[in-house]
Amino acid sequence: MTTLLFQVVGPIQAWDWQSEHIVKFTQKEPTKSGIIGMVCAAMGIDRANTQSIRKLAALKFAVRVDQEGTIMYDYHTIFEEKEVSQRYYLNDAMFLIGLEGDEPLLQLVQNGLKRPKWNLFLGRKSCPPSRPPFLKAGLQQKPLLDALGSYPWLGQSKRAYNDLKRLRVVSDASKQGLSISHDQPINFQKGRRRFAPRRSRSFFIDKPSFDAQASYPNMFMQTEAKS
Repeated sequence: MTTLLFQVVGPIQAWDWQSEHIVKFTQKEPTKSGIIGMVCAAMGIDRANTQSIRKLAALKFAVRVDQEGTIMYDYHTIFEEKEVSQRYYLNDAMFLIGLEGDEPLLQLVQNGLKRPKWNLFLGRKSCPPSRPPFLKAGLQQKPLLDALGSYPWLGQSKRAYNDLKRLRVVSDASKQGLSISHDQPINFQKGRRRFAPRRSRSFFIDKPSFDAQASYPNMFMQTEAKS
């Protein structure tokens, strides 16, 4: 079984699947639809390409919460449209994302995350990542939850690591999933967005090992010297 791991880290994030137009909430962890949308941007997949979107959405999805964020509120005004909205964001959070499934497809996803075709953002366009999502050792020959449980913690502080007791995980689930949300993407086209119900479950795992370099092997990519 093949799993692709990548990181989602940024000063602010916003993950939502059911907000009204005026009030825009955020979940406490990335949604599957939001992550698949980010992957599509990395791979240069158009919103109207429903076939590719469904193939990506068929991958098994899970997220490990390496640092729980705090909810922050913004009173947002668009003067040109005379519109006011209430927007919520997730501040200072770190997540390890896992996708399990077809290895050739996951390799294409990893290639896209390494050299994104389009700009990436964490839920909303106002939320850019502070680290590249790509992880050098992200493609692993392990089941999804084994890969998530064994990859080093994404944080850099040894003191913060020592304070950790366990990490929260949210994953796709079968019919026994305790939570249901309309978070399975079908179509991303504006005005024609469609999402199917998705079952998920939450649980805790022991904290993984500490490696301050695990999340930064690719921060300054060097091009291979030409002979």
